[in-house]
Amino acid sequence: MLLHDVLAVLDRIAPLRHAEPWDNVGLLAGDPDSEIHRALLAIDLTPAVFDEAARHGCELVIAYHPPLFEAIKRVSSKSPVHRAIRDGIALYSPHTALDVAPGGTNDLLADILGLGARSPLKLAPARETAVKLVTFVPEPDIERVAEAVFEAGAGVIGQYSNCSFRTTGTGTFVGDDTTRPLVGEPGQRQSLSEVRLETVLPLARQDAVIEALRAAHPYEEVAFDLVRLAPRSEGVGIGRTGTFDAPVSREELIERVKRGLGVSHVLVAGPTTGPVRRVAVCAGAGRGLLSDALAAKADLFLTGELPHHDALRAAAAGMTVVCALHSNSERATLPRVRRRLEEEAPGLTVRISAEDRDPYVLC
Repeated sequence: MLLHDVLAVLDRIAPLRHAEPWDNVGLLAGDPDSEIHRALLAIDLTPAVFDEAARHGCELVIAYHPPLFEAIKRVSSKSPVHRAIRDGIALYSPHTALDVAPGGTNDLLADILGLGARSPLKLAPARETAVKLVTFVPEPDIERVAEAVFEAGAGVIGQYSNCSFRTTGTGTFVGDDTTRPLVGEPGQRQSLSEVRLETVLPLARQDAVIEALRAAHPYEEVAFDLVRLAPRSEGVGIGRTGTFDAPVSREELIERVKRGLGVSHVLVAGPTTGPVRRVAVCAGAGRGLLSDALAAKADLFLTGELPHHDALRAAAAGMTVVCALHSNSERATLPRVRRRLEEEAPGLTVRISAEDRDPYVLC
């Protein structure tokens, strides 16, 4: 299959539009039209992980943490990124898009704790995500033009596709001596029965849809409007929080974390005994959501890592902090991603890296 088909599946699993604004997600290197048969899943693209991908003939590495994050000025020949580009191995990162996604890293942590109903710990701000296209098409050409913009990405509302509204009216125009109008002659006023076509499209597909509109439309000059839609919240966000139906002991929750993440030890700050009613989770680095966890009155906060003084702050507030180490809090989500890829991208062989591991070990 082609890489762009795999990219479409990955965006369904973890829509990139939900990633944090500071993040660097999506296809970081590679040709979307290249053939992809084997993919390797990992948290970090280390030299050992790249060697593993090359050894198994993988044309794609999906690394949760972006191998390219901040601007770089030079790339060593020993860098996995340099080697990937040289060898034609595509690199993709979902990172915070997967943190936000249903069933992603944070939902996994909530599942491990045994939490039922949950909500984002911090809602994503409302943002502009779509525009409305209004254009005018001669009646005989309306279906061809509509199909072209639909195929380019317009007309999707929730689980519905090919969505549009159409009204019929009369269009008028006069072309100068340089024009070649569809009907009539230059210099003469013409009237034509037209259909006003209205449809919505994602901001990310705006250029592609307009290009498709111009290519399919029979007029030399295509009249259209792009109407900005009000920003809206999609009800998604980072982290998770929720309340147990019945209290659960801190000792039991700590054991659930170790079993669920496959680790023998975790770092705990604050109370280690007593009942827990409300919990909060944040995969990876939890510092940015600690204030939200405290505001949610969570009794226990599960994360990957938390700085020293933040742990003291949480403990002083009576909150139990459980840190599993940064990537340990994220790695358990990889089997879920593999299952989704195998279900939705049949023919793609997906491996989970055996070389990928947290840099810290217990001695």
